[in-house]
Amino acid sequence: MPDLAHSLQHHDLGHLRIIAERWGVELAAPDIDSAIPEITAKLLNRELVGEMIAALPDEACEVLRHIVTAGWRLPWVQFTRQSGEVREMGSGRRDRLRPDQNPISAAEILWYRALVARAFFETARGGEEFAYIPDDLLPLIPAVPFGSISPPGRAATPAERAYPIQASNPILDQVCTLLAAQRLGRTDSGLPAEIETFLKSLLTSADILTPNGQPDLERARMHLEADRGDALAQLAQSWLHSLAHNDLRLVPQLRVEGDWHNDPLAARNFIIQRLQNLPQQTWWSLSAFIADIKQQTPDFQRPAGDYDSWYLRDAQSGEFLRGFEHWDDVDGALLGYLITGPMHWLGLMEIATLQEDAEALSGSAFRLSGWWPALLAGTAPEGFPPETDSIHLRSNGRVGVPHNAPRAIRYQIARFCRWEEPTSHEFRYQLTPASLEQAQSQGLQINHLLTILQKHAQPVPPNIIRALKRWETHGNEIRVEAAVLLRVGTPEILGKLRQSRAARFLGDPLGPTAIIVKLGAEEKVLGALLEMGYFGELEEIR
Repeated sequence: MPDLAHSLQHHDLGHLRIIAERWGVELAAPDIDSAIPEITAKLLNRELVGEMIAALPDEACEVLRHIVTAGWRLPWVQFTRQSGEVREMGSGRRDRLRPDQNPISAAEILWYRALVARAFFETARGGEEFAYIPDDLLPLIPAVPFGSISPPGRAATPAERAYPIQASNPILDQVCTLLAAQRLGRTDSGLPAEIETFLKSLLTSADILTPNGQPDLERARMHLEADRGDALAQLAQSWLHSLAHNDLRLVPQLRVEGDWHNDPLAARNFIIQRLQNLPQQTWWSLSAFIADIKQQTPDFQRPAGDYDSWYLRDAQSGEFLRGFEHWDDVDGALLGYLITGPMHWLGLMEIATLQEDAEALSGSAFRLSGWWPALLAGTAPEGFPPETDSIHLRSNGRVGVPHNAPRAIRYQIARFCRWEEPTSHEFRYQLTPASLEQAQSQGLQINHLLTILQKHAQPVPPNIIRALKRWETHGNEIRVEAAVLLRVGTPEILGKLRQSRAARFLGDPLGPTAIIVKLGAEEKVLGALLEMGYFGELEEIR
């Protein structure tokens, strides 16, 4: 950043004399060229800088602390929003009003002491205007007024941390479920909507899903065959470093419209940096954390403090959320979602809620998980048992896959079976002719299924082996279907009906006085019988 001399170059001599007066030093130079080196030499004094900062009003000292916290500079829009206006005025009006003696804001207090300067700097988003502390003043500013930079927020109250939800790794099983669903072309994976949306975006950005939504076979295989700890670290690293995965567009409370761009990686890096300062093993208030971010660094994801160019609506009311007045609805909602959503799902964060059995997304407190350091470093956390549980295959064709069975095997089983409702300890599937036909249409072979079952399901019921081999050879030999049965009093009645115009509604005969009626044609057949002089009655199925 520019030093003090460069920061003073755009000021006139009158402004420099005001600065000197505020610092209590003499300025004898008759012109600007000689005044800048003179005042710079006098102000760059460690003892004098310490006295100046110690004499600042509390609000001005707090603003200076915020600039230090933000990395010694703040976007000008954010600086003036937090600390007030620096009035634009010419030299004549300035000398009459003396804003240094009658400041209207903390910003003016700092401005007329040259503790804060103003300039444009190049950023990843282009040129932005910043308030900054001149470079050669930085080492002279004493640490005492600022102390150590404390993390945003406060420790959680007992009520806020009443019902903790530990970090865990069901996301690995959810990835397996989603990959199988996408491979089968299922429209319903059975996953919660926010999880499915998150995973589709994350897996696509990690190239595990292709742009058309199908698993990349090799990458999916490698992920599913990896140890659980390594697989979780892979997902966490993909999320931490992805440029394509955009969390803001996944916040459940928001609806995104229009063609505009934000920087999801910058927002992610920002919150990771703020969380790094949290005390270990301490529950932290989510609402207080978000409130302090709003106070200290609200523009963490906004280029140059722009709150008008992003087209976002409230998902429920449909209201446009533009302007800083909607910070809590957009930026605050993103922070809450990142902590209670992706960071919790990926095992980085533990969550606590106000009510028992509440969802993590409604969390009121959080703390860094024990896996945080490893996942942040891209290494596998310790303590994951190997996936060695056997598949449970029953004689009725039901397949139970325990949560700690190999995920790659469950992925294959899911492609051969009809999916059933899982339980708390296993995923459940059912072998059916329709599911086998679908698997066969995707190039899967019964021999492959038999190999999986014989290796991972012990014992395999002999009837299942016989049934699978016979189905492969003969296809579906048995069909169970719903039907309507018509019974008549004499064979004569049935003979007349089979010669009537209602004959097209009749199916296979079941004897001299019984026949199948096509579903939905019951009333037509009864009507035809009545025309022939026979009353009939349709019995309700109980």
